[in-house]
Amino acid sequence: MRVKIPATTANIGPGFDCLGMALSLYNTIEFEQLPENGIYQLSAQGESADKVSLNEDNLVYQVYKQTLLAAHAPVYGVKMHFDNQIPFARGLGSSSAAIIGGAMVANTFLNGRLSNEEILSIAMTFEGHPDNIAPALLGGAVLSGIRDDNTIFYQKITPPKSLHCTLIVPDYPLETAKAREVLPKTVSMSDAVYNISRTALLIDGLHRGDVAQIAQAMTDKLHQPYREPLIKGMKTISQKAAEAGALATVISGAGPTLLLVSDYELPAEKIAPVLQQLAINGRILSLKPSLVGAEVN
Repeated sequence: MRVKIPATTANIGPGFDCLGMALSLYNTIEFEQLPENGIYQLSAQGESADKVSLNEDNLVYQVYKQTLLAAHAPVYGVKMHFDNQIPFARGLGSSSAAIIGGAMVANTFLNGRLSNEEILSIAMTFEGHPDNIAPALLGGAVLSGIRDDNTIFYQKITPPKSLHCTLIVPDYPLETAKAREVLPKTVSMSDAVYNISRTALLIDGLHRGDVAQIAQAMTDKLHQPYREPLIKGMKTISQKAAEAGALATVISGAGPTLLLVSDYELPAEKIAPVLQQLAINGRILSLKPSLVGAEVN
């Protein structure tokens, strides 16, 4: 069997740690159950395949094992082959895809008895916040939060069909831990109110399918001003992207990938020259929101 998991872009400007959206770029895991309990066979191809751990430290396998243990089931033997298309450590949810993928493989062996809420609860022990794991599992845009008892509540939103996502993916990684180190421990009341208002308008724009309002609401004061110095040429790229037709440019997740939103597909040839001018090597991906999350077939 095979599980297909979408990439995700988190925060989307003001929705720090609570808003994410699935994108039309996917990792897949081909898997089968082996007769011996605890035996595993792992292999990989595609994006950063040479960096994929093929032993018990593999994140997919760790989540697979933990999911079975949480369900009080034996750790079934498993064969898994990873075909990765999501760039690693670039702010596109590669770790969330691994986490959700491992949980979905385990849940298949459990005959699908775990609910989405139970899968997200297990995934949270690996990720710590739901903004990437929720859309990776559910698809679409997902607004999520953590209750006082550490359980997750969420609401899935269907993004408008006219929303286009252009991703500038530089060739250098940015570890999430490093991107979090630069964030302040406290923020001002005015900055908090700024983000609350933008997030509310962003969610309203997603519900109403108003791409212009979505873009206008994608400004932020909680994380982007502190992370921008970690991303080469972000200010210049944002200016040139606007000239090319982008309605907004934000950091995807913790970066260094930049998300450009527009109401039509931006030609890559209009974006590439600014990367050449800044001596930035990388890729330009033209994607759409993925309305479907992880699925097994």
